[in-house]
Amino acid sequence: MNGLEGFDAHWVWIAIGLILAALELLVPGVYLIWLAVAAIVTGLLTLGLDLALPAQIIVFVSTSLIAAYSARRFLRDSPIESTDPLLNQRGSRLVGETAIVTQALDGGTGRIKYGDSEWIARGPDLAIGTRVRIIGSDGAILLVEPANLLGTAKPDAPPAGGD
Repeated sequence: MNGLEGFDAHWVWIAIGLILAALELLVPGVYLIWLAVAAIVTGLLTLGLDLALPAQIIVFVSTSLIAAYSARRFLRDSPIESTDPLLNQRGSRLVGETAIVTQALDGGTGRIKYGDSEWIARGPDLAIGTRVRIIGSDGAILLVEPANLLGTAKPDAPPAGGD
């Protein structure tokens, strides 16, 4: 006995499409919606044309590929512009901020504290407690330089008016 006896194939496809559309809400990105569209289209075509199972599968696979390819091409040609380009780049968001060295930068690498977080930092050799300015990031590593808080000359610059 077939377990799907009493169910029309088109309702099964439409139900699969609705389930995939609901699951799309739980998955980051836009993946399942194209399969949902394909399943619903397959269900509607099966309703109207009374397709056999092999034909239904061919329609589903074909429609899935067409929908996914079309969406990918559209999204590639018309990317979504973010109002906050540094949204997921926390290190880049910290550029220009000041922090305190918590583990001496020896050999160019150490640790700094910004807010309530400690970060691996790269920069010139600096002692613990030195205030630094974040000038960039390389992945999860912050690039730092000694902070020039009072507007005085940088430590390696010659004194003003000197020969």
